[in-house]
Amino acid sequence: MAEGLRERKKRETRQRISDIATGLFLEHGFVTVTMAEVADAADVSVNTVYNYFPAKEDLFFDRSRGVVDRLSRWVRGRRIGESAAVSVLRELREEVEAVSPRVGLMEGYDRFMRVIHDAPALRSRLWSLQQEVHDDLEAALREETGADPDDPTPGLMAGQIGWLHQTVMSNISREMMACRDPAEVSREVLALLDGMEDLLSEKVLNYAVRAAE
Repeated sequence: MAEGLRERKKRETRQRISDIATGLFLEHGFVTVTMAEVADAADVSVNTVYNYFPAKEDLFFDRSRGVVDRLSRWVRGRRIGESAAVSVLRELREEVEAVSPRVGLMEGYDRFMRVIHDAPALRSRLWSLQQEVHDDLEAALREETGADPDDPTPGLMAGQIGWLHQTVMSNISREMMACRDPAEVSREVLALLDGMEDLLSEKVLNYAVRAAE
């Protein structure tokens, strides 16, 4: 269905508030910027900001949904003959090889990560997001394999596969905060991915292989 005028205006307002807030956080830090200052800069009421974003952390991690379900989307979209872990390895390699901003390989990413580093509330929210990634992936693996509710395997596999993603993202964050060149970091992370794949067992690498329909 086509997006209605009211829905479009709400989406645009939400995006404008988020973009303005991000600029303020990057310039002044997360802790010092208030919701009232965000509202004033966006020329809306404080209540309007809270209607879209119940907490200040929601403003900063506005695009977190695309991160939370990233691994489950990759797994659900895996190719015929491809396992869950292999699909994630492939997708990660493609993003890293492309020096993609989606994995933090971009100029200025260090500013974003420093804001998180300097704000305990954001570090806590980031930890919560990582747990959401695990839970979302576990649910996808359980559904894709038809595992019983009491079968611990999907959760264990989600931990192994999630380790790949979290290690790559942590490595990129650390190197970008050191003001490294994104292309150089890309080459190093590709080698890191090869090393991590070698550490995975055959059971992990052959879990949830998509059969031909």
